[in-house]
Amino acid sequence: MFLRAVTFAGGLAGAAGLSQFPEYSQQYTQRLAGAVDELSRFVAEFDTDATEQGFTRDEALADLQQGGQMGAARAQTMGETLARYNRLSADLIALREAGPFTRAYNAGSLTDAEIATAAWSDFKPALPLTFEGAVFAGLGFFGGLGLLTGLFGLLKMLFGRRGVRA
Repeated sequence: MFLRAVTFAGGLAGAAGLSQFPEYSQQYTQRLAGAVDELSRFVAEFDTDATEQGFTRDEALADLQQGGQMGAARAQTMGETLARYNRLSADLIALREAGPFTRAYNAGSLTDAEIATAAWSDFKPALPLTFEGAVFAGLGFFGGLGLLTGLFGLLKMLFGRRGVRA
């Protein structure tokens, strides 16, 4: 009886935990979109400055590189900013095109540590009242139930009583 109650509690814990993924991924996507919007403004300003000076983006970076120690540092920072912008933009496109279940499959697109940390710090668990929340809750319930059932079965097999025949 005790093992059934613990197993059921494990299923409920799995349901509660996994049901939060759709909301977290939505909040991550919103933060990601904000970061991409801000970076796109910065990149557009850099491109405008480069065009006004008669340069392409790459030529402007090369020109900065030749501008002494400060110019080289600024060129490196701008190169890193452009790379981050490209990576985050690609992640945002992938997440916007994905449905909630595909987002779980492609959770690797939720990898920007700064955005993930900020989304997690503001995240508040909620009761999922959407279809995908219910599906994730069901998967979590059966996953938690199955995990504890398997664990208890393994423990019983390894350490269970063995009858002695007379």
